[in-house]
Amino acid sequence: MNVKGIHHITAMTGDAAANFQFYTEVLGMRLVKKTVNQDDTTAYHLFYGDEKGNPGTELTFFDFPGVGPNVLGVGSISGTSLRVANDDALSYWVERFKEHGVKYSPVEDFAGRKVIFFEDPEGQQLTIVSDENNTGVKAGKPWEKSPVPVSYGITGLGPVLLTVRKPEFTLAALRILGFTEKERIPALTKGQEDIIVMQVGEGGSGAEVQIEPRSDLPVTSQGSGGVHHVAFRIEDKEELLAWAEILNQAGLPNSGFVERFYFRSLYFREPNGILFELATDGPGFATDEPLETLGESLSLPPFLENQRVSIEANLKSLHTKR
Repeated sequence: MNVKGIHHITAMTGDAAANFQFYTEVLGMRLVKKTVNQDDTTAYHLFYGDEKGNPGTELTFFDFPGVGPNVLGVGSISGTSLRVANDDALSYWVERFKEHGVKYSPVEDFAGRKVIFFEDPEGQQLTIVSDENNTGVKAGKPWEKSPVPVSYGITGLGPVLLTVRKPEFTLAALRILGFTEKERIPALTKGQEDIIVMQVGEGGSGAEVQIEPRSDLPVTSQGSGGVHHVAFRIEDKEELLAWAEILNQAGLPNSGFVERFYFRSLYFREPNGILFELATDGPGFATDEPLETLGESLSLPPFLENQRVSIEANLKSLHTKR
């Protein structure tokens, strides 16, 4: 029984329509599910991914109109990376960012890979990371109907950056999940401690978490442009229930089993306050709509279907039909 890598990352937006435009038309990801936040059905939950929304490719967003901007600080998921096939793809993305007015930094080397640091329109800190020399967790396959050519398209989620004040606490939680230390690399900010790179399972960019110790920042205040939680891949419900017992024995309070319909989940906060999720690889997003039309209409899990009329009445219209 092992955590296999990163399953999905869930961030926050204050503008679902602008978010949809950027992630589908500029970044070329596929909207694979338009649903609601099951804990607050007045908010959309949008899932972007590869052609099928395979585990490890999903960048998702809760839509909270009017929410204030995210304030960078400790106790946060401060960097999300998106994989591309090779170094050649980075040249394409530089030109695309120029064309669309995206704020970005030149190609550079970071953690043994060539990367481009950039921001979305709400200031979320993102990275395009090359898989030129990557081994480990397999990447996804970009959607062939994307505005970005398949050869340059985003293939999944890469390393996640966590910014914390007390790294030893986060490291202990990751070790419970099976992560081991890969290396230490120089800090991104002068005068701070080295970044600790952890990996799990097959390793590679799809199974890597980077711990950034910072003593110069306040505690984060989550808002639009910030990340809500990171989810890690496990196989099935049986493993999920076993992980609940492991976390209980380790003294880490957790949600226990949670039915999300498209996958099954468990949530807990590591001691620095970052929300972790364990999520099963299945059943997947084609469970309740055809693969060809994923994300084009509002999908609700069966346990919310009887509330569809009231849920739709409380949501702002979001046109996603292609």
